[in-house]
Amino acid sequence: MNANRLNVAAALAQARARGIALLDARLMLARLMAASRTWLIGHDEAFLEADVASHWRAWLERRAGGEPLAYLLGQKEFRGLLLDVTPAVLIPRPETELLIDWADALLGDSGSRKSVVDLGTGSGAIALAIKQAHPNTRVVATDTSPAALAVAQGRAERLSLSVEFIEASWWQGLEGRRFDLVLANPPYVREDDPALDALGHEPRAALTPGGDGFGALAAIIAGAAGHLNAKGWLVLEHGFDQAEPVRALLRQAGFEDIETRRDLAGHARATGARRAARP
Repeated sequence: MNANRLNVAAALAQARARGIALLDARLMLARLMAASRTWLIGHDEAFLEADVASHWRAWLERRAGGEPLAYLLGQKEFRGLLLDVTPAVLIPRPETELLIDWADALLGDSGSRKSVVDLGTGSGAIALAIKQAHPNTRVVATDTSPAALAVAQGRAERLSLSVEFIEASWWQGLEGRRFDLVLANPPYVREDDPALDALGHEPRAALTPGGDGFGALAAIIAGAAGHLNAKGWLVLEHGFDQAEPVRALLRQAGFEDIETRRDLAGHARATGARRAARP
């Protein structure tokens, strides 16, 4: 009776034949079967229900075609938070945790009520991680994409994290508002960078601003001083080869205490600076 039905072992063999990593395959199958990976390991002979088998075949095609695992699962862990991800947002990267570490140090562990804005929030990774770690901090998150904001806001509500979401392009929509800390992981990839070919499933506008990749970084730096409180900080993620040009833009904008930090791979990945004191 079960001769034509698919069991766990056979499903994983199908994934292996398509070049899909075993860990990815088990995560996919566990999600579809509403089971744990541990359960799967001990139940090779368990059969997939017909609807699960149908979804499994579709997911095999999508994963073998290069679609990121996070988009299939609809979630990605970041800084201890399980975030929602859809093709409307970039998948959070470990490199971005560098910004959170820096922000943690700047915000400290005092109970003072500071204000932070996350420009181009996407999935909400930065904003939600900051609010989780610093509940007394007022956090604002912006994005030009209503779909991205819906993803981030939905997860914020499910996590009971109070973040203000605004549809805005960089400083537009924030007129008259100032913050103690500005964080941003903006699009910074060059328009002709071949790396974009491997990222075709992710929103292109969140990866590259076009041209040489500096458009968004330059716009953020140009308007930052007017939106920072006294001694406020701006911290930006950027490409591994963009640190010196970003530092130059910050110097030209009158920032002080400019510093670049490296990610775990040793690449210059984030640059921060303090708003210069005003007379």
